[in-house]
Amino acid sequence: MSRQSIIKGAVILTLANVITRLIGFFYRVYMAKTLGAEGMGLYQLVLPLYLLAWSISSSGISTTMSKLTSQENARKANGNINLILKYGILLSFSLSVMLSLITYFFSKEISLNLLKDIRASYSLKIISFCFPFMALGSVLRGYFLGLKNTTISALSQVLEQLTRIFLIYLTSSYFVPLGIEYACGCAVLGMAVGEIISFLYVFFTYLFHKKEKKKKTLSNKSALIMLLSMAVPLTLNKMVGSAFATAENILLPQSLQKYGLTQGEALSLLGSLSGMAMPLITFPSSLLQALATATMPVISENYALKNIQNIKSALKQSLTFTAIISTYTTALFIAYPSQISSLVYSQEQIGNLLKILAILCPFIYLQVTLSAALNGIGEQLFIFKIGVFSSLLNLFSLFFVVTKYGIFGFLTSCIFTSILVSFATIFRINKTLKLNLPILSPYIKPTLCIIFSVLVSNFCLKLPFEKNENVIITLFSASLIYTFLIFQLGVIKKEDISLK
Repeated sequence: MSRQSIIKGAVILTLANVITRLIGFFYRVYMAKTLGAEGMGLYQLVLPLYLLAWSISSSGISTTMSKLTSQENARKANGNINLILKYGILLSFSLSVMLSLITYFFSKEISLNLLKDIRASYSLKIISFCFPFMALGSVLRGYFLGLKNTTISALSQVLEQLTRIFLIYLTSSYFVPLGIEYACGCAVLGMAVGEIISFLYVFFTYLFHKKEKKKKTLSNKSALIMLLSMAVPLTLNKMVGSAFATAENILLPQSLQKYGLTQGEALSLLGSLSGMAMPLITFPSSLLQALATATMPVISENYALKNIQNIKSALKQSLTFTAIISTYTTALFIAYPSQISSLVYSQEQIGNLLKILAILCPFIYLQVTLSAALNGIGEQLFIFKIGVFSSLLNLFSLFFVVTKYGIFGFLTSCIFTSILVSFATIFRINKTLKLNLPILSPYIKPTLCIIFSVLVSNFCLKLPFEKNENVIITLFSASLIYTFLIFQLGVIKKEDISLK
């Protein structure tokens, strides 16, 4: 695949991804303002269990479905695709129904003994109903992605996000006055109905687009083994990651209480961190997720053909875009943390968290790009190991650092862990591919560009307008100057983003 083809694919995927992320982001903002910090904290206790259910029932199967569909489609073996999809659906549905029943019937026990907050029980019962729809929708989206039909997958996610925000807008006036338990249930109801609508769309689309059963070269046993051999390690990787994330979200409020905060204060801080500050930090990574999605099959194909030079070219290109985006976001979150948090959430105090979390941006975004490369060269085991390592460090922090230094001790630990993981990943890629990727040099010009942009744009904060209007003008000016300088200094060339 040519350089322009990668960029073209990334641009198309980015547009769809950004729309979905924008809707989801505004949903988060509206929800944060509606539920408040403590309500978001309770929601953040429930959300990891939902993600854990997805990890177990469909994450690995969906990714495997995408890869095997693409592989068999290239061989014109449509019969194999249908066979693999059948087993994928059966496995995913069986696991999701089991998880749904466990969550529903043991919601009180999970809330009381695991989450340490009985108020989560109501939300767990609601969310349990959507597990089968979530799982099957995910597998079908993987099927369409394997056919390179990104539009269907993107539209289903847009529908899901629109349904979420519509439901919370429609029902919040009734649920929120009843108390935090029902306010959280309102948000979870929107999430559940969104998953159902998304599944119905991809399901009926599949019925109209399913391929005829031609050229079947795999036996039932071979198809199942092929599916499981890739899906099991991927599922274990996601499952362990989600389990650790769930543990972190559960233990953080408990550790903060040992530090000296009340239950309400600890839950509010969790809501501010995970429900408000982190979504702001990770939102720009949607651009890189799209680039990673477009780049991974290119790396995989060239790795199979031993075209290491093509892989190096694709990776250098991806690292350039990573540097541009991460440098930009890091600088803005450091320069204008309280202004951005006030503009988005009407809460300046979120800015204190935002300013510290900004240091994570280069490493979080770099991991998105590098993980795509690792998946492309078949390093799923390393991804699993490094994921477990980072999670163990975070858990160590929760037990021994947070109880002594509070939330800022936890954030410092997260930054330290992210740096270690990033450098370990770079070392692994360079060693496996025998490369010497330029890691620091792509950040030099973007750093100079954003420093100049921020210094010039600071004057906009003193304009005779309302405070939020000045912030918007300042951010827009910085973005405009930064983009101009990036092109003028040749960090990105016009032909790089040409769709011709």
